[in-house]
Amino acid sequence: MTHVTQKTDAFFERARQVMPFGVASNFRWWGDGHDIGVARAEGAYFWDLDGNRYIDYRLGFGPVILGHGYPAVVERVAEAIKNGTIFAFTHELEVKVAERIAHMCPGVDMVRFANSGGEATMHSLRIARSHTGREKIVKFEGQYHGMYDYMLFSTASSPASALGHRRSPIPSVVSSGIPKALHSLVIPVPFNDFETLERTVRQTWSDVAAIIVEPILGNAASIMPQPGWLELIRDLCDEYGIVMIMDEVKTGFRIAPGGAQEFFGVIPDLVTYAKAMGNGFPIAVIGGKREVMGSVGPGRTAHGGTYCGNVVGTAAADATLEIIARGDVLKTIEARGSALMQGISRVLTAAGIAHHVLGVPAMFGIALCEEKPTDYRAWAQADNDLYERIVMALVRNGAVPDPDSREPWFVCAAHTEQDVGETLSYFEDAVKVATGG
Repeated sequence: MTHVTQKTDAFFERARQVMPFGVASNFRWWGDGHDIGVARAEGAYFWDLDGNRYIDYRLGFGPVILGHGYPAVVERVAEAIKNGTIFAFTHELEVKVAERIAHMCPGVDMVRFANSGGEATMHSLRIARSHTGREKIVKFEGQYHGMYDYMLFSTASSPASALGHRRSPIPSVVSSGIPKALHSLVIPVPFNDFETLERTVRQTWSDVAAIIVEPILGNAASIMPQPGWLELIRDLCDEYGIVMIMDEVKTGFRIAPGGAQEFFGVIPDLVTYAKAMGNGFPIAVIGGKREVMGSVGPGRTAHGGTYCGNVVGTAAADATLEIIARGDVLKTIEARGSALMQGISRVLTAAGIAHHVLGVPAMFGIALCEEKPTDYRAWAQADNDLYERIVMALVRNGAVPDPDSREPWFVCAAHTEQDVGETLSYFEDAVKVATGG
């Protein structure tokens, strides 16, 4: 397509006057002259301020699972808010959505609502600390659990050189402004490193409240857990009285109706959901076993928030989960995602580019390297500069995954076979442009 940007460029000049870097989140900044200002979206597409249409594989970083502006969800929300949006009392939709989640997700007996994935994981840490009487948290390198102080260590924003020896990892802080007192509360471990995890837990278990894990590395190209990895975490938590927290903010309701718990057959003590459960409306949940969730309550463990369980979010979740539970949506996504994964691999193979297409069809990543990466350190050795050049050329052609190779491609039910075909054609051209072929 002809890629015109005059209105977008002027828009960001205006935005930078009132917002740092002209964006509301650091993750949305692509660099001056590269940012996209969105005018509207529908189905699998969005249009920028200059009228350029794009096939969307960012999907708001994953929440849009049915398609932008999906009528059944929008109509449910519109009808619900006619009777008010927030009450400071419990309402029917909260209970209805909680019942849906408990029915769909193995191991979830009770839930509490939040407004974002970061908020949900933050509360889950407090619940785990309260339940165990311990303070430290084991997390895995390359995993991002939200934009708050406790978890901004050793994420996919950390240079691999800052992580230390893999047998004795260093908690690498990724932002200024985080109190030094928190550094000692986080114990990082490489993902899929069985020996280091087991040794670390056996040495530190008496201080460890929780092991928090993304079942798939949603911020490191969707690296999958090795066989037995999640099972090891479950076994160690059982043996040492540690709370296993599964962060399903990205995988929840996207890779199976019951999320990663259903997909992998491993049941955590606590689980967090957000993103896909509301098809783009802000809502999140902390759920888990009755025994652990029973720690929450007045005079026990604090949890709350003015907008927790608001009508807008719960109405959206009620409609979205009802549709996902039927099963057809995820089958469509799997078919489209599989075709993309296979087609991308064919193009890269034909171009002589070493690569691995990782993850699952609903959220997959691409690592341009010889050896298949199984952790963040290995992913960091991939040719991520080439990947960015390919994707920026792809964006100019009219299809938009994230140019940051840490982020997966997200697929929604609105993507068609034609969209897949066009994307693969655009991708083939982008590879030629990026490589000078």
